[in-house]
Amino acid sequence: MNNYAKQICDQLYKLTAIASPSGYTAKAAKYVKETLDNMGYEARITRKGNVECTIGGEGNPLVLAAHVDTLGAMVRSIKANGRLKPTTLGGHQWSTADGENCMVFTRSGKMYTGVVLNKEPSAHVADQKVETKEENMEILLDENISSKEDVLKLGIETGDIIAMDPKTTVTESGYIKSRFLDDKLSAAILLSIAQWVKDENITLNRKVTLIFTCLEEVGYGGSNVPSDTEDMLSVDMGCVGADLGCTERMVSICAKDSGGPYNYDLITELHDICKEYNIDYAIDVYPHYGSDVETTLRAGYDIRHGLIGPGVYASHNYERSHVDGVMHTFTLLQHFITK
Repeated sequence: MNNYAKQICDQLYKLTAIASPSGYTAKAAKYVKETLDNMGYEARITRKGNVECTIGGEGNPLVLAAHVDTLGAMVRSIKANGRLKPTTLGGHQWSTADGENCMVFTRSGKMYTGVVLNKEPSAHVADQKVETKEENMEILLDENISSKEDVLKLGIETGDIIAMDPKTTVTESGYIKSRFLDDKLSAAILLSIAQWVKDENITLNRKVTLIFTCLEEVGYGGSNVPSDTEDMLSVDMGCVGADLGCTERMVSICAKDSGGPYNYDLITELHDICKEYNIDYAIDVYPHYGSDVETTLRAGYDIRHGLIGPGVYASHNYERSHVDGVMHTFTLLQHFITK
């Protein structure tokens, strides 16, 4: 594993350690801004909560965007028995969270741990298996409580944020396993691109701005970008699964997703770079996917748009990628911003 691969993995550990479901991203944004500032850049946090930072170059402005918000949940109500009824944030799949540890964050700044379970999880008790859908899920706090009043005394209220344990790990064989590789893995890649430009005093062929969005999982993270933007790449997770060519050890280039085709000429440019520099890639169609850059288009910006990312298996689940796919994505971005 080379220095930038190690750096990306280190950043991933730090990013996933910061709970940031959509709507609760201020700490993650602060971390990203401070990291970029410490590199010698001037980053800013927008009113919406995105982090923007120009890393160099002039003319033909390009935006590279990754998102730091994740799936999660919110307290919908407090039950009479002291258990919390959740409501989802983003496209959360409760079947993947049944039995997982979680954290509940109050508006006063307290954090309580708990566990996500369905209403009857005990195999020795249940007459029938309970379907793991939202209305059947509960948060059991790791506190000695038995009533709604007990919970209220802790300071927990409706609207408090629920975040799942990311369980981040990198194996000796290079596999990266964690919740929220979508999209903290790509956010780590962009931070390392910024570090590479600074370390190597790289001359960029165009103005390059990094944007770390905070509301992608709910559909409008990329609705504001610099007004001079001409091209924009969402750097997000690449899909791995049936009928797709990408693996966890490749960079994925998306030709079309649920929002329609990506810019043909821009995708061709990315394809040609991969061919020229022997970057292991796949061009795929994602049938159930939407990205920040599509939000940018819908907001009325006149841009060319694309989507790339490291191959990630089991999206919106406990996800898995590989250092090879990360470095192919990193290398593609290096050549793209300097060609």
